[in-house]
Amino acid sequence: MIGEIDVYGLFIPPLLILAVLAWGLSGLLRRGLRAVGFYGWVWHPPLFDLALYVVLLGALTALTGQLR
Repeated sequence: MIGEIDVYGLFIPPLLILAVLAWGLSGLLRRGLRAVGFYGWVWHPPLFDLALYVVLLGALTALTGQLR
């Protein structure tokens, strides 16, 4: 079982923290990819953004070893 993080009596699951971190990283990556013109090559940008978020969340989860 994965332990929660106690913040003054509020129990926060580690996956929530990783999801917020992945959301921030995907925002930075989207901004950078848009700046270099990468989205001109992408067929469906919102679908690509979702896939980018899922890949980042999976990578962060795998790196931290939270879901075993």
